[in-house]
Amino acid sequence: MINASDFRNGVTFEMDGGVWTIVEFLHVKPGKGAAFVRTKIKNVVTGAVLERTFNPTEKFPRAYIETKEMEYLYNDGDFYYFMDQETFEQLPLTHDQVADAIPFVKENTTVTVRFFKGSAFSVQAPNFVELEVVDTEPGFKGDTATNTYKPATLETGFVLQVPLFINVGDKLKIDTREGGEYLGRA
Repeated sequence: MINASDFRNGVTFEMDGGVWTIVEFLHVKPGKGAAFVRTKIKNVVTGAVLERTFNPTEKFPRAYIETKEMEYLYNDGDFYYFMDQETFEQLPLTHDQVADAIPFVKENTTVTVRFFKGSAFSVQAPNFVELEVVDTEPGFKGDTATNTYKPATLETGFVLQVPLFINVGDKLKIDTREGGEYLGRA
């Protein structure tokens, strides 16, 4: 069990039948009245975010999230298949479970699959990936006077804003943590 007074960023706990993680917290001790903990919490399964205040003495069961490195194999239309690299078992996951990671993951990429009580609920792409540009408009000489960008489609189908000098066939370094950010050529 964990007290609300012990809340810190990243702590996971069970509440109202869901698993929540602390995104932000603030211990408030007003001049009058009792202290309380103001939090922003995120449901790790559904992704819903709530702002809620807790009494510091409230207790919740701690939730233990397991992670496992798995290899992305393929998509058959309905499911995305991942292989456990130790047992070689395949795990099918739905689009909702992989939606955040799949724009940055190509076949045979190692990803982190998160589990709660033995069932997978989400996939995390590596923090940095290298992907090839398969479609973009050509940049023209003289277009670099200002800091302008153009859309580029990557090999996974993800569309990213890139500088004008990027061409089809270039490999790019992408930061996946903030929804996909161009870092430079690979």
